[in-house]
Amino acid sequence: MHNEFKIGKTTVQLVRGDITEMETDAIVNAANSRLMGGGGVDGAIHQRGGPQILKECKKIRATEWPQGLPTGKAVITGAGNLKAKHVIHTIGPIWRGGNHCEPELLARAYQNSLKLALEKDLKSIAFPSISTGAYGYPIEDACRVALEAVKEFLEKEDSLDKVVFVLFSEHTLKAYVAEAKETFSKKPHI
Repeated sequence: MHNEFKIGKTTVQLVRGDITEMETDAIVNAANSRLMGGGGVDGAIHQRGGPQILKECKKIRATEWPQGLPTGKAVITGAGNLKAKHVIHTIGPIWRGGNHCEPELLARAYQNSLKLALEKDLKSIAFPSISTGAYGYPIEDACRVALEAVKEFLEKEDSLDKVVFVLFSEHTLKAYVAEAKETFSKKPHI
């Protein structure tokens, strides 16, 4: 299975694994709007990263987003005890059938995370499959949106060296690899 692609100078990798083990400049947390930890990827990141991440999230809630982080937005904290240097917290949409702007909101979550990584001069970022766990977004639809959003972003910005999709199950990895072969063989949008 071919799991590595080039978009400009950026390498995009698809791997099966645990995002909390990644040694990238940033890992992305599929958070909830409260930014207070939760289940799935969110809970694992907070648990492995330790209390420093929650402390920084509370500060963000108290100052920047007192009503909670809106869907599609992204914020950054340190990574506490994780191998990564930073955690970018983003909110993916809850799947409600696909007619409530879910694709646009999901694309925005990926692109705002990438934009934040560039603003902080980061060179590598690792994503989970946002919204496909508790939020119920169908994997085949989600991976198409995710990969197209990342491709579109990287066609315009070439400051990142590496983008990794860290996928928890073999089923999810296979879906992403199949979609990546199609998405990344298309001509650029430029």
